[in-house]
Amino acid sequence: MAKYVPDVKTQRWVVIAPGRTKRPDEAAPVKSVCPFCMGNEAITPPEVYRIGGGEKDKPGWLVRVVPNLFPITDIHEVIIHSPDDTHDLEELPLDQVVRVMESYRQRYRTHQETGQVMIFCNHGLHAGASLGHPHSQLVVVPKQINLDTLSREPLANIVEENTFFRTYCPDFSQWPFEVWIAPKGVGMKFGELTDEELPDLAEVLQKALQRIKSVFDDPTSVIHHGEMPFGYNFYIYHGVNWYIRIIPRFIHRAGFELGTGLNVNVVDPTEAAERLKQS
Repeated sequence: MAKYVPDVKTQRWVVIAPGRTKRPDEAAPVKSVCPFCMGNEAITPPEVYRIGGGEKDKPGWLVRVVPNLFPITDIHEVIIHSPDDTHDLEELPLDQVVRVMESYRQRYRTHQETGQVMIFCNHGLHAGASLGHPHSQLVVVPKQINLDTLSREPLANIVEENTFFRTYCPDFSQWPFEVWIAPKGVGMKFGELTDEELPDLAEVLQKALQRIKSVFDDPTSVIHHGEMPFGYNFYIYHGVNWYIRIIPRFIHRAGFELGTGLNVNVVDPTEAAERLKQS
């Protein structure tokens, strides 16, 4: 069971989850069989959802969802993006990204009455991924827990838009080349995403990740990341007026940020948006 500990002054919470220390480590010298690859379904807990053919816990799936073996919260799921062990959302065929978004929506709807549903993705070891096989995660946090999450930032520095969504770099961006994706409508939760909107969301998310990677790969970029591999985090806001926030991991946070709670962004969001438009 997860243990929630509040700070009486700030109303922030800490989750105590000792079981997380048992997670696999892909940086270890000897790598075990990937539990997320097709053919290894028996290694994971029994699946709770799939898109694609085949029997439950057997090959044939295109997207697969299983309980997390090392949960943070009492409900914690892993959404495996595809059978592909290497390519992630920025590289997969667009129709596969649509399937991943469909899985996000289905799992959100499944748990939305239980608590606050947060869907997030860690791409790269330095972004928090313990396994290289591309995947996202879903956690459910009790409704009485205060989540210290930003509300949707005002629209500014637009990078791209389509019928239903806008991609932009908010003035309040805390990370270099941080990108937000927001629906044009207001007052909705992610679970209310329509079938018509799903392909548009998949497209803008994939394009945003591709643009960010183009900046990362550019040797003339203002960001000097050394030998750090490409990595990012994104999450889907759990409440009303939902959005997707993409945080590229071009830099590490250090003592000043940790000690003050202030974030230093070395790239002006206006300049970031202009650069991303060119990618």
